Amino acid sequence: MLDLFTIFSKGGIVLWYFQGTSQLFTPSVNALIKSVILQERGGNEAFVHNSVALKYRLDNEFELVFVVAYQKNLQLSYVDKLLNDIQLEFRDKYKDDLKQGNVSRNFEFGETFKLLLKNAEEESKKEALKPKKMRTFDESQKSKKTVASMIENKKDAAKPNKAKESAKPAVNEVKPSEAEAVNGECDEETIKKNREKFFNRGLKKVKSSPSTPSRSPDLKKKGKSARVWQLGGTAKEAVDLDFSSEKGAEVDVNGTGDDIVVSEENRRWVGQMKGNLKDMDPESSDDEEEQEEDLPIEKTKSKKASSGGYGMFNVFKGLIGSKSLTNEDIRPVLEKVKEHLIGKNVAAAIADKLCESIATKLEGKVLGTFNTIASTVKKTLQEACVQLLSPKRRIDILRDALSCRDSGRPYVVTFCGVNGVGKSTNLAKVAFWLVENGFRIMIAACDTFRAGAVEQLRTHTRKLNALHPPSQHKGQQMVQLYEKGYGKDASGIAMEAINFARDCRVDVVLVDTAGRMQDNEPLMRALAKLVKLNQPDLVLFVGEALVGNEAVDQLVKFNQALADHSHMENPRLIDGILLTKFDTIDDKVGAAVSMTYTTGQPIVFVGTGQTYTDLKNLNARAVVNALLKA
Repeated sequence: MLDLFTIFSKGGIVLWYFQGTSQLFTPSVNALIKSVILQERGGNEAFVHNSVALKYRLDNEFELVFVVAYQKNLQLSYVDKLLNDIQLEFRDKYKDDLKQGNVSRNFEFGETFKLLLKNAEEESKKEALKPKKMRTFDESQKSKKTVASMIENKKDAAKPNKAKESAKPAVNEVKPSEAEAVNGECDEETIKKNREKFFNRGLKKVKSSPSTPSRSPDLKKKGKSARVWQLGGTAKEAVDLDFSSEKGAEVDVNGTGDDIVVSEENRRWVGQMKGNLKDMDPESSDDEEEQEEDLPIEKTKSKKASSGGYGMFNVFKGLIGSKSLTNEDIRPVLEKVKEHLIGKNVAAAIADKLCESIATKLEGKVLGTFNTIASTVKKTLQEACVQLLSPKRRIDILRDALSCRDSGRPYVVTFCGVNGVGKSTNLAKVAFWLVENGFRIMIAACDTFRAGAVEQLRTHTRKLNALHPPSQHKGQQMVQLYEKGYGKDASGIAMEAINFARDCRVDVVLVDTAGRMQDNEPLMRALAKLVKLNQPDLVLFVGEALVGNEAVDQLVKFNQALADHSHMENPRLIDGILLTKFDTIDDKVGAAVSMTYTTGQPIVFVGTGQTYTDLKNLNARAVVNALLKA
């Protein structure tokens, strides 16, 4: 049973609606518009909000949206067909009014809707009673294989067969005497050799190899000797290699940075990161691509065109201009787009969903002349990807930290992620940026598992204080480290650090956590406990820009663990993403798309190098240009 069916324009004017219950569906429809339609997350899957499932169709020719809502526990197989039928019927019935833009009239569509709904329900019941049909050849996976892939498979399959064939004569050649004996044509010499082999067959096992030395009875069993590791070093060498203290000088345990000599190169960093972070540098290849698109038709017949000069957009040149695009026109193109996105490190599932969204946006659009097809498609793809990467809400850490300072409490940021992605290093970058803007920082060393984690943070603390000594900040130490050693409860250390920061009037607390794989349940429970007890203002997931499909798995399982192990009705989930190692991937920027699509949360920071100043804001257009570059 349907609860709601509504038709409205993309401008927000409701043309017609049907409501089967008294339930209020406005929040659910608004959530669909905000989270799916505006964020370019189209597809065939239903959008679930509270207890309601919603599906929609876009009519790009008349700028209409058709939305159906029903209870999520119902399995209604006719919803997709009903959406298509009503879309076609409504377009045909009110075609003239829609072309003229007359959307303020009264659309009497109730009787037609009831008839279409009744037909859809009856057809669904008949289909349920029919026996299940076997798949046709066109529906099978084998039909989707290309000729090239089938030829390659045949070659690969032929290799082991050839090996078997070449091995067969070798087996027959080993025993020629047996074949001759069967035919009865053995001569005396062959019989003599066979007899010698027969009698010597049992002696081979008795013979001992001459190379094995005989064990002497005089040798006594030695005791267990210590293993000597290659390049292990000696105790004397360990003293020479100990650089923790220089000539017996005391180490700066408090992290004031007085014992560190700052180089001139490092001093240039000071003052570079005041205010908001800079955006990433945009790609410089836009002008080249625009020149390629403006080529005349005659040049497309040259070698450049035959070699694919248009990159992945070359497939659009076969489409005919001045016509409405259909699903059949778009499907072959989407396969090329999907392959291109996966090649750029976008997760396969995300690439599939993104292509479905693009298909929804392109279907029904009327393109202009032949020369504008490539530019029109590229513009559509750019809009979809930029809309996806643009945050739904802006996270302004400087503004929020100032607000918390005025209210007399510290602003708390928790960093979490898998092993080896650079959590501690990028935490130090964020700390440097905040110190540059006048905030006092407390670093909570909650990684009590990895050896050297506390020492790493202590080194960063000393270096940050050396760059910003207390003498330049009215005698105040700008960065402090709160640590309790190893093997302790991380959530307890974080709580003590936050309370200590509140008493000492420290502005921001940065909580460093241990790296953990998404499948490690005990460590995921510990992370959920830390977030639940301390309720940080911002939970940042630190992820690598190098990953592909793994990014989706990590984010989904981290969010799921925070929700399952918190035992709260409204659990704290990941609020934002810090993307590291972005300078190592060239144009394979798909991880940014995968992470943003999976969580719906913005990428707050992008790590672009090894120094404290290598922290940037995400430039959505720069990422999209790199993503669409051939």
